[in-house]
This record gives sequence, C-alpha cells and structure tokens, in this order.
Amino acid sequence: MPDPISWEFAWPYFVAALVFGYLLGSIPFGLIFTRMAGLGDIRKIGSGNIGTTNVLRTGNKAVAAATLLGDGLKGTVAVLVAGSFYGQDMAVVAGLGAFLGHLFPVWLKFKGGKGVATYLGILLGLYWPMFLLAAAIWVGMAFVFRYSSLSALSMTLLTPVLLFLVFQQAQIAELFLLLSVLLWLKHHENIGRLLKGQESKIGTTSKPAAETALEPDNGGS
Repeated sequence: MPDPISWEFAWPYFVAALVFGYLLGSIPFGLIFTRMAGLGDIRKIGSGNIGTTNVLRTGNKAVAAATLLGDGLKGTVAVLVAGSFYGQDMAVVAGLGAFLGHLFPVWLKFKGGKGVATYLGILLGLYWPMFLLAAAIWVGMAFVFRYSSLSALSMTLLTPVLLFLVFQQAQIAELFLLLSVLLWLKHHENIGRLLKGQESKIGTTSKPAAETALEPDNGGS
C-alpha cells in the first residue's frame, strides 16, 4: 500500500483522482456500442437512457452485455488505478468521480445513465466480497420480481449497511451511502411507477423513441 499523503499537499492529488475518475466514467459505452453495431442512437430508442437496460430493449443481448461490461469496468479501473498510486483514499475519490461521470457526462450535456453497472464496478475494485454479495442480491431480486429498478434499489439500500455492519468497512460504506443516495435520486421516476404498479419488466423490447414518445426506463445502468 502506498504511503499516506500529507494533508497539506493532498488536495491536488484528490482533484486529479476525481477528474480522472470523472473522465473515465463519462465514456458513454451504451451510445458507442449501439452505434458501432448499427443500432442507431440509443438516446432515440426506448427511454432514451444510455444504460444497459435500455440497450437490452433493442433486442441485441451482445451489445447490452458489452455495455454492462464497459460501464462496470470504468468504475473498477478508476479505483484500481488511483488506488495503486495513493491507496484507498484516492481510490474512493476516483470511484466517486467515475460515478458522477456516468450519471452526468459532460459529452452528453450531463444526461447519463442511472449508475447500476458503474456502482457495481466501483464496488468490485474497492471490496470484492461485497461486490459478490451485491450482485447476488441484484440477481435474486431480478429473478423473483423481474424489475431491474427494484433489484437496483434493493441492492443499493443494503450495500452500505452491510459494508458498515458486517464487513466493517466504514470508509467504503460512507462512499456507497452517497452513491446509493445519488442512484435513488436518478431512479425517482422508477420509484413512482413501482408504487403505481406501472413499471416495465426486464426483457421488454422497444421501438425507436420517435415512435414511442420515450418509453419509461426500468432502471438501466
């Protein structure tokens, strides 16, 4: 583990880690991969969201899987690279930057995804045992209820609690408490539809947005 940085000289490194994470997190893999596959502009398909769930609604599972992997890895890479230089403090800051970059990418006028895959990618890089448990929670909820948004909300509700109480990772728990709040705010429309019984289920395919007037997003990455 690298030596701790003196707080007197730390702030430039924290800013660098935040910016590095943000730029990496802001890469819109969903948009890039759908265009490469000839599927058009994902922002004009389904809900218009650039995340995995909306990409899946194109019917192309391979592109959706690539989007999931890309959105997850940018979180993992951000924390591993920053952590290799300056330890967990910098890794946490870079992870926050990556998450903010995915949610609010400057290249897309700050209209990004909802953060689920990147959330998991950051968790994988910072504390893999909790990543395995969080992924299992998501998969279990998705298998039973078939709602991507409900799975994500359940996972992110439990993750900071388990990190703090079970794994005793206070610093990482604090980060994921913040990430969970941001993710829940991004899912506010999904929460409303869940409460009304109007949320769409996993696997729903979609027509171009021009024909569907932007369908509701059921909680993509």
